[in-house]
Formats: sequence, structure tokens, C-alpha cells
Amino acid sequence: MSGTIDEIRSEIDALHEAGTYKTEPVLSGPMGPTVQLAGGAEVINLCSNNYLGLANHPDVLAGARRAMDAFGQGTASVRFICGTFGVHLELEKAIAEFCGTEKATTYVSCWNANEALVPALISAGDAVISDELNHASIIDACRLCSKKAERLIYSHSDMADLARRLGEAADARRKLIITDGVFSMEGDLADLPGIVKLAKEHDALVAVDDSHAHGVVGRTGRGTPEHFGVTVNIITGTLGKALGGAAGGFIAAPAPVIELMVQRSRPQLFSNALPPAVAGGALAALALLKREPDRVGHLQENVAYLRDGLRKLGYEVLQSPTAILPIIVGDTAKALRLADAMLANGVLITGFGFPVVPEGAARLRAQVSSVHTRNHLDQALKAFDAIRSEAGD
Repeated sequence: MSGTIDEIRSEIDALHEAGTYKTEPVLSGPMGPTVQLAGGAEVINLCSNNYLGLANHPDVLAGARRAMDAFGQGTASVRFICGTFGVHLELEKAIAEFCGTEKATTYVSCWNANEALVPALISAGDAVISDELNHASIIDACRLCSKKAERLIYSHSDMADLARRLGEAADARRKLIITDGVFSMEGDLADLPGIVKLAKEHDALVAVDDSHAHGVVGRTGRGTPEHFGVTVNIITGTLGKALGGAAGGFIAAPAPVIELMVQRSRPQLFSNALPPAVAGGALAALALLKREPDRVGHLQENVAYLRDGLRKLGYEVLQSPTAILPIIVGDTAKALRLADAMLANGVLITGFGFPVVPEGAARLRAQVSSVHTRNHLDQALKAFDAIRSEAGD
């Protein structure tokens, strides 16, 4: 056993030597457009999924406190054993309304929601077809399916390849196409119109993980279906990004699908319910977004401003309506080094490398919030300008 631990220690040492060992900043205050580091410095925050600035909003905090006061810390067991709190049902009704579906059910994360959906829906004789750049939670969810189910992958946003894969699954009893709505590392959108068209032609269901789209994309922030003006069968999402910033995930779908999840999905059958404080905060966040839809438009203006500023500095940034702006630098060690340089210039931004992204595709990923001011964004652009020579070496 000691030899195994020594081998693991050597792997960690190798990460240090290669300059690819990841560290995380310690914060001494809440998430916002700026954050305070444990050492006392206040820096511009360009690495949070707090897209609508609700993670520390007074209404969201009040909603969390009300739910905790009413229901305590949690269920202390799974829902079918000990029962469901009223706040869970209220939240699920609000999620279904937000997503435009019949029903919804919640989980402790969207990772859990995806791992609940695919194995419960796809069994022997069925087929799941997944975009090659889907989130790791979708990849793992597909791996959890029955070994007697077909698990097919199509090239990223390639409708011809998706059509080919659907043809291969023609004899499957049930076919599910699953995709991210917004691809978190690329910042691009799924081709939902093309996917929906092919799904109708091949009698397939469509599931979209819109975790990075809710509150961000579409006129009222209802995600990629709203953006494209299409309807999909199943939507998964998170309450840990724009919709409250804490944790939790959900599936929104026709009533029979949700009933199947409640009856069969393992993450709900074997995990505690969402903590009441998280549910109450998310419920308040959804109400706030409905009351103040202009937050979405302001976010989109901020995204366009930062993207335009980065291009003027010579950075290549994908054109996209999302709040994710990836700046490809190639080498993982370089991405981490540039993130350190940005921090030295007063901006917190994350460098992503292997295994999160493929080797040679390391990047800085800037993420924008509706509560960033123009001054915040101008300071960030000043920092990007300061590291420009190093970024281009």
C-alpha cells in the first residue's frame, strides 16, 4: 500500500514540475463582480458562473433564510422514505413554469440530474447519441447506461454526423439525443434547430443541459430553446450558476418523464433532497429574474463590450451570445502562468488545461456578470493589455 501512495505522490510531484498543478484562491467574502482574497486584496472576478449577480443578492439570501427557518437543514434522508418539503414542490413548480414544461424534479446538482436522466431513460435496446464536446456529467451519464444500450457519439455540432448516428440507431426502441445548450469550454451554442429537425425525422427525444444558458441566453434568459425559438423534450439545468449561485440541479420535462425519474432515477432514490436553504434561495432567484428580466439584457451588453474590447487588443474570441469568452493559448502551463499574471494585475480568471480540455487547447476563460460595471470591464481589459506580450509568445 505504501508503494501505491508513493506512486500517487510522484504523480502530484510531476504536476508541480510541469507547471500544471492547479491551485484555488481562498476568498474572504461572498461572490460578486469583485471578490476579496484571503490576503485582503480585492480583485475583478472574471471566473464565476454568477451570471446574474444573484449569489449574494438580499432577496436570494432572505429566501434561503425563510426556507431554513421553516424546514431546518434538510430531510436527513431521501424523499420517498421521509417525505418532501413544501419548498421543494414550490421550487419544482417554478422551474417547470420557467422551462415551459409540464413538471420538474430537483437533485443536489445538475451532475446528479444528468446521471439520473440518461440511465433511467435508456436501457437495453435503446440508444443515446451524445455530442463529443458534452459536459463530463453527460459523458459519465451515458457510461452508466445498460451495457445492452447503444452509446453513440457524434462530431461536435455536426448535423450530418448526427444523422448518420441516428441511422445506425434506427432499430433502437427509444432514441435520445443529448447535448449541452452552451458548451462550457468553447462558449458556443448547440445547433438546436438542426437537432430538433433530425429528432423529428428519426422519432428521437431531445435533452438539453442548459446550465450555462439559463439566465444568460434568450430574450428573458430561458435558455437555448428560447434563443432559437424551438421546443425540446427534456431540459436539465443547475441552480448553482445564474439561478441563485449555490447548488442543486433539475430535470424539466413532460409529466411521464418526471414520474419515471421519481420512480427510478438512482440519484433521487439514494440521495437526500436539496437542502431547504438552497431551494428557498433558488426560488427567490427565479422570482427575481421574472420580476427583473432586464438583468439578462444588461448581461448581454456586458458580454458584447468585453468581447469587443478583447478583439481590439488582438485576442481571438469566439463570436457567441453566451457569457463565456475562451481565449486559446495552447499549453496548459502557459494558461496557468497567464492566469497568475492576470491576478497580479488585479483580475481573477481561470486557466484551463488538460484534462479539462484537450492537450494543446489550454485557455483562459473569461466569464461575465450582469453586475459588472463598465469600470470593472475596463480594468479587466487593462490587465489583458498588460499581459498581451506574454500571451502572444
